[in-house]
Amino acid sequence: MADNTVTLVGNITRDPELRFTQGGRAVASFGIAVNRRYQVNGEWQEQTSFFNVVAWGQLGENAAASLTKGARVIVNGRLEQREYQTQQGEKRTVIEVNADEVAPSLRYATAQVERTTSGAGGAGGAGGGGNPGGSSNAGASRGGTAPRGDDNYYGGDEEPF
Repeated sequence: MADNTVTLVGNITRDPELRFTQGGRAVASFGIAVNRRYQVNGEWQEQTSFFNVVAWGQLGENAAASLTKGARVIVNGRLEQREYQTQQGEKRTVIEVNADEVAPSLRYATAQVERTTSGAGGAGGAGGGGNPGGSSNAGASRGGTAPRGDDNYYGGDEEPF
């Protein structure tokens, strides 16, 4: 069975932007930069990769309330490819990380965790699963999955970023 799980550690490149679908579901989007250092013939080289991250539901709301540009974060999720159409009618394809968990990195910083109440009727959201005892601002479980095949989850054919 193929698995499509990625874990990225990097710095947020833009403040999370919180939006709501026409159905009222929260979705936050932000970018992260992941740096890699390696040696070639004794000289250090550096490479930076940029990724778009999408966080749904309570996770998205918590990320937007807690994280800012420049913060170092750990993102666990899956890669997803989707298509959209620009206002000029051009088709575009984007690959983004659909986050399951987002947390601040504590390697170079400290964080204060505050529990929030879930908007889905209990800890962890749908089905009562997720993080027992509630969720934290620093990486709450969203309790559900992103809608698939819903062309309007960004509000029509509007560009997501």
